[in-house]
Amino acid sequence: MQVFRGVPERATSSTVLTIGNFDGVHLGHRALLDELKAKARALALPATVLTFEPHPRELFAPDQAPARLASMRDKLELLAECGVDRVHVCRFDRKLASLTAEQFIEQILVRGLSVRHLIIGDDFRFGKARGGDFVMLQKAGDEYRFVVEAMPTVDFGGLRVSSSAVRDALAGGDIERAERLLGRPFVIAGRVMDGKKIGRTIGFPTANIQVRRKRLPLSGVFAVTVSGVDARPLPGAANIGVRPTVAEGLKPVLEVHLLDFDRDIYGHHVDVNFMHKLRSEAKFESLEALKAQIARDVAEVRAYFTNPDGKTHG
Repeated sequence: MQVFRGVPERATSSTVLTIGNFDGVHLGHRALLDELKAKARALALPATVLTFEPHPRELFAPDQAPARLASMRDKLELLAECGVDRVHVCRFDRKLASLTAEQFIEQILVRGLSVRHLIIGDDFRFGKARGGDFVMLQKAGDEYRFVVEAMPTVDFGGLRVSSSAVRDALAGGDIERAERLLGRPFVIAGRVMDGKKIGRTIGFPTANIQVRRKRLPLSGVFAVTVSGVDARPLPGAANIGVRPTVAEGLKPVLEVHLLDFDRDIYGHHVDVNFMHKLRSEAKFESLEALKAQIARDVAEVRAYFTNPDGKTHG
């Protein structure tokens, strides 16, 4: 998959295109990308995604912006797994935001990407003050000779599959529901960093995963598997949060205690796959009380992986 920063002044080839943030690349996104690939193959053109960095709400209302489900690196890896040929990552700044819908069509879609077939979600809005919609794109398609196709929403159990629905499931601790909406476990990827080694002092050494996101879509204690360390995913107990027992005002961290594992893995880039929530994060009166709770958490994680479909966990 080819990745381009921005959009060229003038395209060198035509494209079959879709546009969106694709946060999490959930089942709805995957259905759209399947349509994109099929049309691209039929027209012998590259299946192309136009996405934005940062998320528009991170520019206009950073305090209200949604927690990201995937970093840009993770998103690009997921898009590559879906078989996309090209991704244009367009910097979303005030200059881009000031483009009218008509300018966006002419400069980005027609001149920059030479779109021949455009597939969008049925609620897609674009341009200054979100002034453009599907009807405007259809009219532009008639003028500039490209086809516009709306992708209907994907439902799962009567629920619209969306990034917001995944965030709601994660925030509510329903990790299994989030997995069904995503079509895979929710993952946080990062590099194992040197930590304060507090876990080791109380008998539960942890791998400290570097988390670059300012906001996280979930918190608490979880049964997880970790990929990138061994030939197979390793089971573990993870805490993601601000560690209130250790100190006040700490930045969110992700710590994983791998079961029956004692190797130096500093520097490894790992994927932490969230499988089941045990409990919310809590503040304990002492490290001894924390140690006792971690022992109970680890026992529950062992029980979960012995019988992951059981109903007694949590």
